[in-house]
Amino acid sequence: MTINQSKQDEQKRVDIVAEKIDDKIEKITQSIDQAHKETHRIERNYGENTKVNTTEVDDQMETNASVQQQKQLVALAVENENILNSNKLKLENLQGSPYFGRIDIVEDGELDTLYIGTSTLQSDDGDFLIYDWRAPVSGIYYNGTLGKVTYPTPNGTAEVELKKKRQFQIVHNKIRNMFDTNETVGDEILQSVLSEYSDEYLKSIVATIQHEQNVIIRDTRSDILLVQGVAGSGKTSAILQRVAYLLYHSRETMNADNIVLFSPNKLFSNYISEVLPSLGERNMRQVTLNEFLSLRLTGVQVETLFERYEKDERNLPETTVKMRLYKESGAFLEKLGQLEDEHPDHTPYFEDVIFEGKPFFTKSEIESVYQATNPAYHIPDRFLQTKNALIKQLQKRIHEDRNEDWVQAEIDNLSDEDFQQIITDHNIEESTNQREIIAEEFLKERYAPIYNALINNYFFNPYKEYLFLLGKLDQKLVSESVWQTMIESIDHNIETHKLSLSDAVAILYLRDFITDGGVNRSIQHIFIDEVQDYTMAQLKYIEHAFPNAKMTLLGDRSQDVLTSSYRRNDLVTEVNELFKKKRITTITLNQSYRSTAEITNFAKKLLPNGDEVKAFSRQGEEPVIKVFNDDNYYYGLKETAKALNQKYDTVAILARNQAQAEQIYTHFSDESIVTLVDANFRSIPKGILILPIYLAKGLEFDAVIGHDISAKNYPDMRSTDVLYTICTRAMHSLTLCVDQQISPLLSDEPTTLISRQEVGPSGE
Repeated sequence: MTINQSKQDEQKRVDIVAEKIDDKIEKITQSIDQAHKETHRIERNYGENTKVNTTEVDDQMETNASVQQQKQLVALAVENENILNSNKLKLENLQGSPYFGRIDIVEDGELDTLYIGTSTLQSDDGDFLIYDWRAPVSGIYYNGTLGKVTYPTPNGTAEVELKKKRQFQIVHNKIRNMFDTNETVGDEILQSVLSEYSDEYLKSIVATIQHEQNVIIRDTRSDILLVQGVAGSGKTSAILQRVAYLLYHSRETMNADNIVLFSPNKLFSNYISEVLPSLGERNMRQVTLNEFLSLRLTGVQVETLFERYEKDERNLPETTVKMRLYKESGAFLEKLGQLEDEHPDHTPYFEDVIFEGKPFFTKSEIESVYQATNPAYHIPDRFLQTKNALIKQLQKRIHEDRNEDWVQAEIDNLSDEDFQQIITDHNIEESTNQREIIAEEFLKERYAPIYNALINNYFFNPYKEYLFLLGKLDQKLVSESVWQTMIESIDHNIETHKLSLSDAVAILYLRDFITDGGVNRSIQHIFIDEVQDYTMAQLKYIEHAFPNAKMTLLGDRSQDVLTSSYRRNDLVTEVNELFKKKRITTITLNQSYRSTAEITNFAKKLLPNGDEVKAFSRQGEEPVIKVFNDDNYYYGLKETAKALNQKYDTVAILARNQAQAEQIYTHFSDESIVTLVDANFRSIPKGILILPIYLAKGLEFDAVIGHDISAKNYPDMRSTDVLYTICTRAMHSLTLCVDQQISPLLSDEPTTLISRQEVGPSGE
């Protein structure tokens, strides 16, 4: 059979499957309409069926039972509707491109043909029309080469013979590309996918998963999976497919709420937001490091990575580097715990518990309770005993105050509805002491802020405790006067409700150490993108905060934009040392897919180990270095961007910092197609974008313009990571604009790439 005849047969099958998908969508839409009506009917009747009847005790009990029953009916109806909507979404994701792969296998002497897509599809009689790409047998498509292959089954490993591996690119239910191959994904399909222009959202790469990425996606054994990948190697895409795979693999014990992804910024969070829904899965929780820290340190403004980068750009003394490197190490956090144990006679810093403007528990009262605990116990145990003792005192106070005149007066002033609501909410039966029970419940609600303060450890001051320990620390890094100045600076910042990034993590760790808190055991997987921007102290704290979670860490040591000015050690080495008691798997991705071969080859020359980076064979334009004189630089930059925007939807002008981005923007103020992007942006508009490089991390653009890659702005090797990251954001076009003198980082570039521009008001 010729390939054309085969393609005709395959197209017939696509047509049949597409029709079945449309039929199923039509049927499930009808079911959703019916389910929605049923949900609406139950909710409409809810009020009528749950009217509070509190005349008699029996009526109260009957009403409570009716309330619970109606709640269950509403919950079941909503859940049924959600399931139907989820199934409809999976079917809609199959529309237009139902599958992308086919494997022919011989198992137990029988030939079987399987088609691979983003989700499972069965015919009405139960035959599998499409297999989910995450199914164990689908792993053959990604890992197997023709011949004997194995795949996991519930009963152990199965061996089959792979006879054929066929790949499709199906658009609007028409086969655009189709060929047989012995590899994972052929260049033809990758070429087609990668040549598409950038979009506001990252696309799913299920159809183009390579073997190395597939290893990342399907790993279930590692405690720590560390992926070191070059720019554009598909790290981010792979981890999103990994999330989808893990949700499929552990669907009985895990859902999207058990997964947290640490994103580099809000832009990135939105950029990846469509991938999981396109695979029929809910998005996991996403949070930036700053959001995570700020949520745990309410009332304090925590310095962001971006703010610190901007400060470091202006001034970073060597003494600051020494102290920061120490405070950002895992060893520093351990030292804080050791210092606490070394001072058993020290009473932690407590605070008054204020209620309605007055101390309910004074600081001295709390200290007395703590000092009465057994000093032989560990500090967390003594703290817990103190906390429990305070809660018991509160309970005693509630019991004692229930007959106070002011309490009885408050109860008398309750409306009949509020009075009955207390009875209903707490299932209080009629008895001789009913009024006293009601009084206690009333007081529990009134004193709830005190109880919350005790439960949440607000009577402990971790900031003063931290300053105390810093003063006791025997450090050899800097002079005592410099160290003391640092402590005074932290104290001043705390007074103004501000914290540096390194101090925030240390204070959180210390607070959790003493209070034995801050732990979330429900999270099963943590994903951290751009992990090269994280310190070991931050990773250690995240591990502490989510003790049951496996961690997937993704980074590129060559894109260490935010900390390269002072970080010394290799990321992989540091991570392996920090988690040496864990099962660690390290995977290296050296193949870059994002950019054209010309851009990748240009960028990798900036790296000392650039030969390790492999460019994908997608040809395009050579990068251009445009040199302007001082008078016409911004005019030339503006005209370059406008010309590129005639060809490309997204043109990003990437600056070294926010101040430079704002300066560029002033020269475009008359252009409606230009957007100045800052850290609060959540989406990427079309047109010309101006942003600092750190907001572009993890993103990609059709065309990139590097702003002022001059000897003044990029003077030495310390700027390498920034420039490399700028270059590797470009998919199709890269232009580096220079004001007067070219950076020494580009000194080896051939003159054919350099053009000296005579444009603008002074060169017209």
